[in-house]
Amino acid sequence: MRKTIVPLFAFFILSFNLLFAQKATISLNSLGYQPQSSKKASIVGEATTFVIKQADNQSVVYQGKVSEPVFQKDVNQKIGLADFSAFSKSGKYYLEASDGSKSGIFEIKPDAYNNAFYTSMRGFYLWRCGAAVDGTHNGHQYSHAPCHMNDGYEDFQGKPDHSRNGTGGWHDAGDYGKYVVNAGISVGMMFMAWDHFQNNLKKFSLDLPETAPGYPDYLKELKWETDWLLTMQYTDGSGKVSHKLTAKNFEPFCKPEEDKQKRYFTDWSSAATADFVAMMAQAARYFMPYDKAYAQKCFAAAQLSYRFLKENPEDKNFVQGEFKTGGYQTSDKDDRLWAAAEMWETTGQPEYLKDFEQQALALNFQIDEDWDWGDVSNLGMFTYALSGKSGKNPEVQKQIKQNIIKTANLITFKSASDVYGRPLTRYYWGCNGTVARVVMNLQVANKLAPDKNYIKASQDAIAHIFGRNYYNRSYVTGLGINPAMNPHDRRSGSDNDAEPWPGYIVGGGHTATKWNDIQDDYRTNEIAINWQAALVYALAGFVSE
Repeated sequence: MRKTIVPLFAFFILSFNLLFAQKATISLNSLGYQPQSSKKASIVGEATTFVIKQADNQSVVYQGKVSEPVFQKDVNQKIGLADFSAFSKSGKYYLEASDGSKSGIFEIKPDAYNNAFYTSMRGFYLWRCGAAVDGTHNGHQYSHAPCHMNDGYEDFQGKPDHSRNGTGGWHDAGDYGKYVVNAGISVGMMFMAWDHFQNNLKKFSLDLPETAPGYPDYLKELKWETDWLLTMQYTDGSGKVSHKLTAKNFEPFCKPEEDKQKRYFTDWSSAATADFVAMMAQAARYFMPYDKAYAQKCFAAAQLSYRFLKENPEDKNFVQGEFKTGGYQTSDKDDRLWAAAEMWETTGQPEYLKDFEQQALALNFQIDEDWDWGDVSNLGMFTYALSGKSGKNPEVQKQIKQNIIKTANLITFKSASDVYGRPLTRYYWGCNGTVARVVMNLQVANKLAPDKNYIKASQDAIAHIFGRNYYNRSYVTGLGINPAMNPHDRRSGSDNDAEPWPGYIVGGGHTATKWNDIQDDYRTNEIAINWQAALVYALAGFVSE
């Protein structure tokens, strides 16, 4: 029997690869740890004690006891915990359990999260549409030529065979479509990462081409997406925003530049229009220090679409019709609430504050534990709760703050109760993205009512993603221990490199033990910008300048 211990991301977990061993297993964070972070390993087996040894000379630098094993039904395992959070000296080490199992070498260092953040954030650059991209990772080169330069046609906006500029932005997922609603939660979270952690990010180099002179690299990448989003607003001055820009059907597995299907601006939806408002309002205030004229352009676009929504209060859903590409159909109450919050935060005008507070009351000030593109009300609630602007109704602020903290406490409890530190009990399409996304709940709660347990649960969520899990594997391509190799991604599937394009989180299994690292299994192994943005946010809070 071969006994192994594998490192996971910024935390440690020691879990066992059941293909190679029947008893002992250790899984830990392969990306390393920061000195102040929670360091944990989940151990499947009979070990009762463990030691941490220095990698170069095998000297023991720390020793501890493995907790009493706990049985967890969803993974059908009994697992003990090795916690070495008290050890903080920088260096390279490995963990050895009393049954003889050993982990791989891991490192404790102040910037343990930086490379993961760099690679995951550059995933958006490698997702760019309408331009050539080029990058290297671990000796492998990833590139494609300019693509989709004919975006897009206005047949579905009453102008048959007429085209206008819709180039730019990011491909949405493993396919090459571009969708405003999914851009909403993605851009929204990434702007919030800037708002919450910009001291970590201002000088962080992402080695990007000079597409936005004078911008920090992080905002430079976001501007690539907002440039495209501005093209999605109707040109008739109405304020309507097209729901998506895609072909009628998904393209085959080909390189982006080989996709020659005709692509269309679709009909508008009220959810897409509201999300557009929120993103443009954010862009206006965060880009203002770097490009006043562009910020004003974004705000003017937001004002126009907000006025349209006020004049047209009905929920106008998107109808697929001839389209077979992603639907992203959703009701608009949460999107309108978020739009009002961002417009108020950008302007301070009472009109927007009144709109937000009325809509927040209608939603009973709810803070979701489990959320994604279909309900972005958390984004609006968080913006309001953290705002320093005057005029807020004290009772509304109190209720929202209480609910944020209540939900964060529930997430923290679930994380502490799970043998792999997973803060979410449900499994479904894209649930790995939500595992990362709840870090925003925790970080916002920590700003309102600081609690070290919120930070520990955040780090445990990151660790779970990077390998402290049932599989002893990282869910992020190119990073961590034994990472995902076969994502449902047309670029990875159409090039000649066995290594997938790096830095992307895959969706995850629909049960605790049913993830399939198979390209064709888009239900569990696709990539998508809304999950990726959540990963970027989660990592941004722990980047070391």
